Amino acid sequence: MPTQPIDHPLNLTMQAILTYGSWGLTLVLLALAVRMGLRERTPFYVLMVLASMVAAFAEPLYDAGMSLYFYSTDGMFTHFTAFGVPQPIWTHSGYAVLYASAAIYIARAIGRGTLTARGLYAFAGIELAMSSVFEMVGINGGAYEYWGPHAFRIFQYPLVIGVLEAAQVVCFAVVAAILRDRATRPRHLLGLFLLFPCTFFMANFGAGAPVIIALHLERHSSALVALASVLSIFAALVLIHTAAQCIPVVIGRGRSEPVVVAGQRDGVGV
Repeated sequence: MPTQPIDHPLNLTMQAILTYGSWGLTLVLLALAVRMGLRERTPFYVLMVLASMVAAFAEPLYDAGMSLYFYSTDGMFTHFTAFGVPQPIWTHSGYAVLYASAAIYIARAIGRGTLTARGLYAFAGIELAMSSVFEMVGINGGAYEYWGPHAFRIFQYPLVIGVLEAAQVVCFAVVAAILRDRATRPRHLLGLFLLFPCTFFMANFGAGAPVIIALHLERHSSALVALASVLSIFAALVLIHTAAQCIPVVIGRGRSEPVVVAGQRDGVGV
């Protein structure tokens, strides 16, 4: 069985790229979220971004399950360690860039009644591509690795990870849109801070359960890991399909533009 690469040297140049690049993009994303919120008179988009960033404090759970290790030799920018995995400070900005960026536009389109099931599938594909590119750069650039016996790797990146990430993003976006539609007070939108980790682990530890168990079996089997990866990919695709079927429920009132009426339900939801 592979073991954590605790002595693998960290590429400090790649760390700098991931840190400053992702935090710079996060500031841009927050500015866009503020602008969108001002237009529609809602904190919804900003809260979606902040919820993703706060949820990154639970990243060690994911690392333990998916056998991910951030290289932690001298020079690492880290702020805490859990489950034996030091956490880089760019995980919070990485969550915003990878997950919240797509989710806010999906939720916005759902709220406006302009997103179809086919459109959601397209967003899932975009998210898969974004996650794959980001992680392939980080992995091959020497910042971290998935050290477990994963199957179906592309440039050292396990395909199952990308599909699960796409599922988690669309699920969060759809559930967030439902919350926004049903909210009767602005404070209800704070539920996003719970919804993000719930949908994150629902997808990754729910649909991803077969591959997580296979990765950590006492007796390693490459064939079993491959089969479990296929099962987890299928489960993630079912989640995406299920989320797509929820869209007509969310936009059942069929409005094409947000309605803002002080003190009424529609006004708070947007």
